[in-house]
Amino acid sequence: MNLGIIGCGAIGTDVAKAADAMKEIKKIYLYDINKKASKALCKTIKKGEIQNVTDFLNDVDVVFEGASQQAVMEYAEQILKEDKDLILMSVGSLFDDHFRKKLEKIAREKHCKIYVPSGAVCGIDGILSAGVGGLNEVTLVTTKPPVSFGKSFDERTVLFEGNARDAVKKFPANINVAASLSLAGKGFDDTKVEIVADPVATRISHKILAHGAFGRLRVELENMPNPNNPGSSYMASLSAIATLRRIIDPIQIGA
Repeated sequence: MNLGIIGCGAIGTDVAKAADAMKEIKKIYLYDINKKASKALCKTIKKGEIQNVTDFLNDVDVVFEGASQQAVMEYAEQILKEDKDLILMSVGSLFDDHFRKKLEKIAREKHCKIYVPSGAVCGIDGILSAGVGGLNEVTLVTTKPPVSFGKSFDERTVLFEGNARDAVKKFPANINVAASLSLAGKGFDDTKVEIVADPVATRISHKILAHGAFGRLRVELENMPNPNNPGSSYMASLSAIATLRRIIDPIQIGA
């Protein structure tokens, strides 16, 4: 299997290095709008080669996107039309209902897949399963140190309460977590989001609360920063690598 990677930042670097160690992956094609980033990454792996996205599409089986929403807008349709599977990290791009439905339509017609890793949260598999029986309510509570918002608070302060779609407009940095949860569960308009600044917090935490016919679910994760980029959660990279591993492995675990 050959892999294409769009975006050679912290997550793209983690994925490329993990893929370089997978015997099932023969070639890794790298692209980043910042040529220095792709060149630097290429020097650290054995299977790497730098090419533009349009040039490597004929030679890959799966494309990993770890760049930006703009990159998704620019390349996703073309990738799917070339019958290639897509691992998509910039999940916030799917808040655009028209764009998401267009990608779904192309993927169905071309019999390919759009994989959305769970990213910086846990419990997405539980939400997927619970949704089969019916979900009454799904809430995401994100807590960050005040410095993450560029502000100062003396006590725990709720900055936002509302649905996922509105949360994105006010707090775009929370977009991917909210999008993944919304897609797995009740959708963007019915997924509740609470964003909190807490001076006691030292890490970014995401808590998922849900109840329905299945019972009740409560999952909380305190994220360690990515060693290559303190602004990114390490779990996001691990989730991306696990998704790639899932595509390769014959045994599928999870919902």
